Amino acid sequence: MSTPQLASFKIPAIENEPMKSYAPGSAERQALAAAITQMEQELPFEVPCIVNGVEIKTGSLAKQPMPHDHARHLCTYHEADEATVAQAIDGALAAKAEWESMPWNDRAASFSRRRILSLIAATILGQGKNTWQAEIDAAAELTDFFRFGVKFVEELYAQQPAKNSSGSWNRTEYRALEGFVLAVSPFNFTAIGGNLPGTPALVGNVVVWKPSPMATYSNYLVYRILAEAGVPPGVIQFVPGKPAEIVGQAINHPSFAALHFTGSTFVFKKLWKDIAMNLDKYKGYPRIVGETGGKNFHIVHKSAEVRNAVLQTVRGAFEYQGQKCSALSRLYVSSSVWNGGFKDQLLAEVAKIRVGVPTDWSNFMGPVIGWPAYEKILGYIQKAKDAGGEVLAGGTGDRSKGYFIQPTVILSKDPKSVTMVEEIFGPVVTVFVFEDADFEKTLDLIDNTTEYALTGAIFSTDRKALITATNRLRNAAGNVYYNEKCTGAVVGQQPFGGARASGTNDKAGSVSIFYRFVSARSIKENFVSVEDFGYPSNLL
Repeated sequence: MSTPQLASFKIPAIENEPMKSYAPGSAERQALAAAITQMEQELPFEVPCIVNGVEIKTGSLAKQPMPHDHARHLCTYHEADEATVAQAIDGALAAKAEWESMPWNDRAASFSRRRILSLIAATILGQGKNTWQAEIDAAAELTDFFRFGVKFVEELYAQQPAKNSSGSWNRTEYRALEGFVLAVSPFNFTAIGGNLPGTPALVGNVVVWKPSPMATYSNYLVYRILAEAGVPPGVIQFVPGKPAEIVGQAINHPSFAALHFTGSTFVFKKLWKDIAMNLDKYKGYPRIVGETGGKNFHIVHKSAEVRNAVLQTVRGAFEYQGQKCSALSRLYVSSSVWNGGFKDQLLAEVAKIRVGVPTDWSNFMGPVIGWPAYEKILGYIQKAKDAGGEVLAGGTGDRSKGYFIQPTVILSKDPKSVTMVEEIFGPVVTVFVFEDADFEKTLDLIDNTTEYALTGAIFSTDRKALITATNRLRNAAGNVYYNEKCTGAVVGQQPFGGARASGTNDKAGSVSIFYRFVSARSIKENFVSVEDFGYPSNLL
């Protein structure tokens, strides 16, 4: 039985998780190096499905290769079969009543997590991130999602009716959704792997979680952290396996209540259509929450501070090999800036980038996630060349041991060439140089070139130009940055999400997203009895 809530609780003050630098000779570098070495000595790991807190080994095994050394794999995992998914759904629904009725402060306590080095190491080895990228993801952002999530739920529950009429009391409760939530998480952020099931669970929902095949081990460790922190068995069901089969079975269930998704636009649109076709099966209208693709931009005005714009561009385009939904993909540079030093500085900085295994501290870039990504990215580079694009840097790859692609800069005279329009999800940025006088025309071009609207950055020291760009690009990005790269949203600081084909813009890292996973109920309590059914207006 749940403990009755006998007080109104105030959560402790919270701050964003401090990020460790891993400088040479630092204690954190030594500790992480040891954790990576130990993990490499123990792999491959075996990952089961976990249903109702019990490990299930189906015997249908799949592998998660290490993208920097694809002949070896970080783990083998048991793929959930139809019976396992059915058991997961039934178990989640059985756990729902007790979890939803648990005092929210006790639910919240289960999400006050601690960082562990093995999670960072698993993100480095399994997802190809260098140390800094793994730190800001698997340590800082994941911690922030859980800590700030508790704060946001406190704010949500505090939203109460502003007025009570004489002799009555009005209040609102925020119920969990009726049914279960399906969380489908991506490979590129361990933090998203934790946040997609964690957000709905914090407000009392039960969740069936299907992790990405390419992030299975780190996501399994996240599950273990939550279980050890006190999330009861059955509240989050961990079911790795074939995406189409697991997701299809879940969204065909009458108690399917919501989808929490991060991944490709194509898949998200298909799932939306499939859910719509199933509406007559469901008890209610499912909530659909998704963050999908991006074709993110930097625009460099003639007044921009060149050095900053160059370095922010390098980071925005090439950190984590461009495998971020928010990564820079299209770059618009004023001609006077491009010819006045931007081009030379950009190519000089890109030439400094070291590409290699993520366990080498000096490598800025690691591998792309796998063979399909490798083939797709190089295919887009070839399409750009075939269309007349000029490859100024990179354009080559090496898959002999790992899936490595050099940071690539393409110059295009066609602002609607294929690599300016279509999402690539790799270390490729395409440049279009515009005449200084065409700044506003270029803003319209940015707005109309792609179907996406996730992130963008404006580089200018002219306040009027910043304001003009912001207004003209109002619907072109859900996150906009001034003189800062278009990546790196921080929980509690820049709520993240985009519209158009980039998703439902429900703003992860803010209170907004929690509203999508609750169903409010208004309660009015009367204290004064009426004496007659009639009203004064009925009197003669």
